[in-house]
Amino acid sequence: MNAVPIIYRDATQADGPALDAMARKIWLETFEHSAPASDIALYVDKAYGPDGALIRSLADPAHHFRLACAGDAIIGYVKLSPVWLDDPAVLPGALQLSQLYIAADWHGRGIAQALMDWTIDEARRRAATALVLTVWEENFRAQRFYARYDFVHIGDYAFPTGTQVDRDLIMQLVL
Repeated sequence: MNAVPIIYRDATQADGPALDAMARKIWLETFEHSAPASDIALYVDKAYGPDGALIRSLADPAHHFRLACAGDAIIGYVKLSPVWLDDPAVLPGALQLSQLYIAADWHGRGIAQALMDWTIDEARRRAATALVLTVWEENFRAQRFYARYDFVHIGDYAFPTGTQVDRDLIMQLVL
């Protein structure tokens, strides 16, 4: 087990390139098998890179990124956002947990729990009524993790991966 201490902190603009590279790597490790290579490439081109959605979100004060770092390396992060889902089951006044990624080498060390605890505490501090998220219907590990926090399935979301459309579950935790 790695003895490097894990430091949790808010992301800054300077973290953009390293955060983007880390998130892209985890996304590909998790989802690359789930769609044709051309669709994966379309999604990755929109989501990552200097003009991608992650870097744009990092520059937007409406989004709050919390990092887990080991030394100089970003090993995990969570992104708390205004709700972008358009589903009637989402409670008014909710916030959205848009992303929670942990590098595979660091799974099982309590990092996801620490980031989730921060997210719930931050949402409560902001007087949110609920937290909502989406999770791919075939990501059973993530679904089990969210269920341990009492998130419940409230609807479905059509997630475009290039031209392919996948089913994500909308899950909500009432605060």
